[in-house]
Amino acid sequence: MSKAIIIEKFDIGSLFEKTVTVERNQFLKKGGSTDTHIYFIESGSLRIFITDGEEERIIRFGYQNNIVVALDSFFTQKPSDFYIQAIKKTTVKIISKEKFMTFINSNPENLKIWLEILEDLVLQQIEREKDLLVQSPRERYERVLKRSPQLFQEIPNKHIANYLRMTPETLSRLKKS
Repeated sequence: MSKAIIIEKFDIGSLFEKTVTVERNQFLKKGGSTDTHIYFIESGSLRIFITDGEEERIIRFGYQNNIVVALDSFFTQKPSDFYIQAIKKTTVKIISKEKFMTFINSNPENLKIWLEILEDLVLQQIEREKDLLVQSPRERYERVLKRSPQLFQEIPNKHIANYLRMTPETLSRLKKS
């Protein structure tokens, strides 16, 4: 099922409770907080990261037509270490867990949508783990470029470099070669 169809079903089901605009560098969620919302990005871009001492480790990006959620907090209703921050001015539609769970439990077709969303998130995580296991910066760059070419149009190089675990200079060299 395409993202467009899923979003259409969310619209039809009146799941979007509100729309919020997050300014550049503003947080949608801070580490240590509980967040059980699902966010659909209408425009802009977000980064999802954790902190490792003084260093930020970007684990995922979200941009137009992506769904973003602090999945650990969504499932457990406990605080999560994840931060969700706007890279540029971003508009998101918000769905509460309560409303979403009522929706997915209302019929088997809606439950199927949730399973597809989860499947997509798990597959993305598996690909991310593979990226981190690849030793060569070139291979990491090429894997992500092949999988998500839009990323390189939407996200600044300094954030992509962090995501790829390399310096911005290394990323710049790889992009030129």
